[in-house]
Amino acid sequence: MISQLAYVVRYVTGKDIAGRNFHVHPDDTFLVSYPKSGSTWARFLLASLVSPNETVDFRNIDRLLPSVAAQSRRQLRNMVRPRLIKSHEYFDARYQNVIYVVRDPRDVVRSQYRFFLKRGKIDEGYSMDLYVDRFLKGDLNTYGSWGENVGSWLAAQHGGRKRFLLLRYEDMLSKTADELAKVADFLGLKVSPEHLSRCVEQGSADRMRELEKKDGGTSVVAAGRRDVPFVGAAKAGGWKSGLSPEHVAKIEAAWGPLMKHLGYELASNPAETGPTVVDAIMEQPVR
Repeated sequence: MISQLAYVVRYVTGKDIAGRNFHVHPDDTFLVSYPKSGSTWARFLLASLVSPNETVDFRNIDRLLPSVAAQSRRQLRNMVRPRLIKSHEYFDARYQNVIYVVRDPRDVVRSQYRFFLKRGKIDEGYSMDLYVDRFLKGDLNTYGSWGENVGSWLAAQHGGRKRFLLLRYEDMLSKTADELAKVADFLGLKVSPEHLSRCVEQGSADRMRELEKKDGGTSVVAAGRRDVPFVGAAKAGGWKSGLSPEHVAKIEAAWGPLMKHLGYELASNPAETGPTVVDAIMEQPVR
């Protein structure tokens, strides 16, 4: 009864977590990704891009580029427009301007496993077999599975969404400044090469690791067990040595067509089962 009353008070005062329950404006832009797809790194880059007079770190990232999963409805309501907001949510028709960052699910599952260890959501030695199965089912969070989340936004893109920018984490790693220039163009910003270089430096993995050691413990973003770093290796393809062939085959069997459409080369040869929902989506012409 007390907890229910507390929730009512938070809701009435707008202090409840925003989630999917806040007012969205047409000029809002959302940085969306499935969890552990490089979203914190992308937040550093974008915050640096749109706030050139700020030095981005773990202490101010929630102010510069807030998350719907960490900020209250009141906090988002009080932001100066146009707002730039981070979200892990599956498709939401209210989001009119979307920058979606996608990452190879074979790397995502490894990053999520390490993150869950850091947050104490799983115990040391938790079975990777069990974890991969849960990852495929999508019962590890409220955002659906990787395939459901990514597929929902790609379907919206192919359904005629005009303000949608798809970025691959792997491309962002290999040509950061070029990909960030696409974001600047999407946001209607004119930026110099020098400013892009500063953004890349502010979001470098080495700098973020140093910031985590310094003040990561005070940040909602990087909180958790200090012996498990929040900032990972910042590289692509770690799954090749970090996942068993059986785990790789399971992931590819579940989402092979979607992965191939996104440019991810498959290591196994999933059995052909005929046209899938993903195939139907991808066959639609982009308007």
